[in-house]
Amino acid sequence: MGKVIVLGGGAAGLMCALTAAKRGRQVLLLEKSNKIGKKILMSGGGRCNFTNYSIEPENFLSANPHFCKSALKRYTQWDFIQLVEQHGIDYEERKHQQLFCKDSAKQILAMLQSECELAGVAIWSHCEINSITALQSSSDTLHDRYQLKLSKGKSEPKESHTLSCESLVVATGALSIPSLGGSGMGYDIARQFSLKLTERRAGLAPFMFSDSFKAVCERLTGLSTEVEVSCNGQQFSESLLFTHRGISGPAILQISSFWNPGDLISLNLLPGMEADQWLCKVKLTKGKSLLKTVLQQKLSKALVAELQQLWWPTQAETSIAEFTDQQLKTIGRQLNKWLLKPSATEGYRTAEVTLGGVDTDGISSKTMEAIHQPGLFFIGEVLDVSGHLGGFNFQWAWSSGYAAGQYT
Repeated sequence: MGKVIVLGGGAAGLMCALTAAKRGRQVLLLEKSNKIGKKILMSGGGRCNFTNYSIEPENFLSANPHFCKSALKRYTQWDFIQLVEQHGIDYEERKHQQLFCKDSAKQILAMLQSECELAGVAIWSHCEINSITALQSSSDTLHDRYQLKLSKGKSEPKESHTLSCESLVVATGALSIPSLGGSGMGYDIARQFSLKLTERRAGLAPFMFSDSFKAVCERLTGLSTEVEVSCNGQQFSESLLFTHRGISGPAILQISSFWNPGDLISLNLLPGMEADQWLCKVKLTKGKSLLKTVLQQKLSKALVAELQQLWWPTQAETSIAEFTDQQLKTIGRQLNKWLLKPSATEGYRTAEVTLGGVDTDGISSKTMEAIHQPGLFFIGEVLDVSGHLGGFNFQWAWSSGYAAGQYT
């Protein structure tokens, strides 16, 4: 019976462990924190957006956009949905075909734990890996390829263990949300075995501002509005949320993955309409109205008050009939294309994913095994594959975990 050690008890690690164990492998999963699945439990506001009805390679970012195709094809969203249904978990579809638990994310974690138990996976928490060594062997038969030295336990003195395995799976996640166990350990292991890394940065993260717009955000904190946001040829239509640091919400998290420091982002506050033409028509039919009164039909009172201060402060009490067509067109175009310059994202502290990671050129897209390092596998977020918001990162965890589990 071949021995498999999985490093990391998140979505990808659990899926890989149960898949390998179902094939008759002897599997030990090592988790550094006090419990497995922390990111699963907090995801989707505690409801876990576990996949999406529409999973396409275009929903993923990677230096090699083709890398994800094989795994996604072999373990699809329908496969995971079937598992969810087998466990009697009620789920619901929300906008953009996102699937969430109706009750609690705890059900997804309980399902994975149950599958692991049934397959005979051993799980150890509170594990600190001290060293990993590749073992040399002249034998052509299956043999242990890696030795791990680790410390285990909640408090000092910790137990010391030396373990060996034939297959070692790195499912350690990445740098995002360190409070939930995010770390760069997987990158250290990749470097140790001469695998290349692509540049890493925070993705799906809120924006911050250091200019005068920061004060606007502070005053509007908690307010949400539907927008169309664009940057670098990418565009998303979703809600925006003002925060005391800047802006967040699904639309902003999505576009942050395509933004680079120094870039402008464009906000369309009235998606689906030509605001300049609309305002000129209103001038003809409701000329006595104030501009803010007209805009409050479409946007919140508080937001309109801020826009008035920015764009027509001296004409606050001027009827719309007294605005020139050119003035209205200028304001209308700003409503459709409000250009803002974030100072930064909030970084890994709140980022939902890490963009970049272990370079996929060194990994088999079929097996997730390092091409020049037999028995070493990388799955999930540690790889240079990141999904859009909406269940795509979980699907990558399930698909890549399953792929590796078939070959460990």
